Amino acid sequence: MMYEDNSATKPTPVQDIHGDGRWMSLHERFVSEAKEREADVIFIGDSIIQQLQQNDVWNRYFEPLHSLNFGIGGDQTQHVLWRVQNGEMDGNSVRIVVLLVGTNNHENTADEICDALATIVKEIHARQPEAHVLVVEIPPRGQQPNVVRDKLQAVNRLMRDRKIDNLDRRFQTICVDWNLFIDQKTGEISHKDMYDYLHFTTAGYEKLFEPIAEEIQCILGEFGPR
Repeated sequence: MMYEDNSATKPTPVQDIHGDGRWMSLHERFVSEAKEREADVIFIGDSIIQQLQQNDVWNRYFEPLHSLNFGIGGDQTQHVLWRVQNGEMDGNSVRIVVLLVGTNNHENTADEICDALATIVKEIHARQPEAHVLVVEIPPRGQQPNVVRDKLQAVNRLMRDRKIDNLDRRFQTICVDWNLFIDQKTGEISHKDMYDYLHFTTAGYEKLFEPIAEEIQCILGEFGPR
């Protein structure tokens, strides 16, 4: 697939429409952190990853594991791809990369988003060949059932079945149980889990990331101490 055929796979920095350079400043800080800190785990993605660092779930589960958080609010797959290609994975060797992005790709189809996620995984492995890449399925969004949810479900189904060349040993999709967040009778998402029906409360983060923390612990146990 050619980049020009799919905007989700075309590496692109975010346009500085506000004029304050914040997105590029964050990227440059992440590049420095990747080089200066000896992290075992890097989380990269959009606001769901970014806000995790401000939550007690991060402090309890991931801070002790020498983790770095490279989340930027509003990022789409093409923005994360650009960041990966421009230094955020070029630092010290890491053991695990956790990727969660795609909910903001409003203009792209499920197939295009899936292709973009696969492209990001390949680019991460090109720079961190020994790292395990955990692709977290995209959580549901919107209080009521909606077409965006339908598309995100399709992305998740595609990623579960995706075979990325011969990298399967170090790539896996982390399934997200949507039933944890959606009332099975009404189809509604509770504000107790997602305060704005997109971003998570502490209770929501606990449901989403506790299984991921367990998987990370298992993988790190296979590596043994540095």
